[in-house]
Amino acid sequence: MATPPSLLRDGTWHLLGIGGIGVSGVARLLHARGLTVQGSDVRESQLTRQLRALGIRVFIGHDPRHLDGVDTVVVSTAIPASNPELVAAHSRGLRILHRSEALGALLDDRRAIGVIGTHGKGTVSAAIAWLLDQAGWEPGYVIGGLLENWGDNARDGGRGPDGARWLVAEVDESDGSLVNSQPEIAVLNNLELDHLHYYPAWPKLEAAVLAFFDGNPRLQIAVLNSDDAGVRRILARLDGLRYHVRAAVDAPHPAGVRLVTFGFEDGLADVRGTNLRCQRMAARFGVEMRGPDGTHVALGEVEVRLPGRYNASNVLGAIATALAAGVPWLRVQAAVPGYRGLENRFTLVDAAGVEVVKDYISHPTGIKRVLEAARSQAEGSVVAVFKPYRFTMIHYLQDDYREAFRDADRVVVTELYTAGEVPIPGIDTDFLCRKIRETGRDVHYVHDLADIAPWLQREVHAPATVLFFGGDDLFQVADRYVALRRGAEATAAAM
Repeated sequence: MATPPSLLRDGTWHLLGIGGIGVSGVARLLHARGLTVQGSDVRESQLTRQLRALGIRVFIGHDPRHLDGVDTVVVSTAIPASNPELVAAHSRGLRILHRSEALGALLDDRRAIGVIGTHGKGTVSAAIAWLLDQAGWEPGYVIGGLLENWGDNARDGGRGPDGARWLVAEVDESDGSLVNSQPEIAVLNNLELDHLHYYPAWPKLEAAVLAFFDGNPRLQIAVLNSDDAGVRRILARLDGLRYHVRAAVDAPHPAGVRLVTFGFEDGLADVRGTNLRCQRMAARFGVEMRGPDGTHVALGEVEVRLPGRYNASNVLGAIATALAAGVPWLRVQAAVPGYRGLENRFTLVDAAGVEVVKDYISHPTGIKRVLEAARSQAEGSVVAVFKPYRFTMIHYLQDDYREAFRDADRVVVTELYTAGEVPIPGIDTDFLCRKIRETGRDVHYVHDLADIAPWLQREVHAPATVLFFGGDDLFQVADRYVALRRGAEATAAAM
């Protein structure tokens, strides 16, 4: 079969929403490949400033004149059809690519690792990149978060000792566009219903994930978390196709796709975590690998300097992927303690005796896992501050949200971010508050973001842990709350 021509043409590339975490990563890689890159966004941000520092031209505001001299326009699903630059691109007959198509083209000439999953795919992707980097492979990466180890979200990388060029990508499945990426190694961390505006029921989500695996002619290794119920449903559909199930990580295998499973609970997993001990902001566990004869061999222990069982599972997935790719165990073991995770994923600071945590998660399963980790190490009360996301999420996952906050003593809910969705009758913040109260939680509704920090200052007393679940606007509230507490402490000390 002939190789399709690359989409990475010369000329000027213009990226709409270039300050977004996903689009900015694509912009970085296009620029690193020597292409002329520019873009526009509605506001200045840390990411737009970083892009400018690289020499990428960034416009603030959308104007058709920005397309003068442009050959290719890149858009994401978040860009509405009415965007004036997108309208102008169509009228001028410019080539228009979805962000996922541009990402897929960037992966095509690299030894690519693509990570999908409802939760933790950014953490897993970044951990894989770190393990490969510490082994001397100089991987590139493009990830939907800022990596604490490097301070950015994308780089093109170099060549490893064998001359190979690796690229690790977090692949977004939210809009079905994951099929545009065709990595050699595909990782599925976990799977459940999310992005319900696009996947209203399981069959559509399952079909998209199966297409990501079975529609990829480049795929050589599939790495899946067999502890996860949703992933096991995918495994059941893959078994008997062209996958060689239960193939040992380091064993010779016939032509086809090698399947590698990992987990703490699945006793038959190819890469198995054992004796997990979660500590404060850290965890330790053993790693075993199933050999060609089917028996597991203990490789040794690792220390993960991130909190909670969920992060241990994320890192175990990265370990399984690195081993499957060929990184020696001793290199993996030495690298794991140095992995620092992503910005705003259980990012913790002390504020005069109150520990303040920022976490980007909004899905109820993710919230539950983060709160479990916080409760296990908290002194005093645990307070969750949550900005809900989408009517569809609250409607379809209402019972999951009710259970998600059980490890919080108090919950503060602020106004719903609708993402432009049509309202669902009866589904609003008051409904959500009532659902959470069904478990006996103490729930408070604070409509205005500006009122949250003063409310917390009055109501929360050290020692305590306050967790903020949301996006950048809520994290700014968290920063104001930290400043309030530190300012009050400084004033008291001066008296």
